[in-house]
Amino acid sequence: MIISFTEKDRSPASVPIEDIGVVVLEAYQMTISLNLITSLLENNVALITCNKKKMPKGLLLNLEGNILQQERFHDQISVSLPLKKQLWKQTIQAKIHNQAALLAKLGIASNLYRGLPRNMRQWKESVQSGDPDNFEARAAVYYWRHIFNEYIPNFIRGRDEAAPNNFLNYGYAVLRAVTARALVASGLLPTFGIHHHNRYNAYALADDIMEPYRPYVDEIVYRLVVMKSITNDYELTREMKAELLQIPAIDVYIDGEKSPLMIAMQRTTASLYQCMSGNSRKIIYPELQ
Repeated sequence: MIISFTEKDRSPASVPIEDIGVVVLEAYQMTISLNLITSLLENNVALITCNKKKMPKGLLLNLEGNILQQERFHDQISVSLPLKKQLWKQTIQAKIHNQAALLAKLGIASNLYRGLPRNMRQWKESVQSGDPDNFEARAAVYYWRHIFNEYIPNFIRGRDEAAPNNFLNYGYAVLRAVTARALVASGLLPTFGIHHHNRYNAYALADDIMEPYRPYVDEIVYRLVVMKSITNDYELTREMKAELLQIPAIDVYIDGEKSPLMIAMQRTTASLYQCMSGNSRKIIYPELQ
């Protein structure tokens, strides 16, 4: 479950803390006790704080998410470069697959081969260890050029670009929190990535592992764009945020089974640790249907 508190929330509500996965704190006038913060973190709840524009800005996580944390930190830090490159290859292949599947699902792509756009399937199958040929970028250029084109011609994906980037940014922030929470629960440090390595990025591993999950956010945003195209009003309203806050609860298919995204993410991060500990060579990612 994901909870959001805004200035308009006035009525009291009671929710079992064990059922909460993410809390979004948006109202500047609110007061939250240290006792509640501690209880939330002890139950591995991710706390997101928002800035004055009501966009996610900060993330607070439990420092002791797994009883075998020291052992798992050691395994994570000791991962070899060849293994990191293989894990990144799998991650990019899963991301391109899900991007291609979404275009096909929405009826945007043509020239399908075995259910996916022929060019994107070829790029997926051509990814090598570490993706040295940057097929991720090739797929992204094609993907963003087409996904919103019917409603927003010449769309450019970028954090500070025009709408619906505001929808995407908000959705990705929620997804990032879900990913970081799952990594901590699996006893891993979100800071040390397998590919992302910006010295100022405290969540490099979360940014790596969330990549194949991004198209699930994109699908929600696409449907919001279709709905809003009638009025051409892409303001990030409370109602729009409510739609995006459903991200952890949406159903995905992972390893042949239907599961809420937040549970699937936990399976993904658990499988990542199995790779880092030498017990497996494959990360389990969902496949967009």
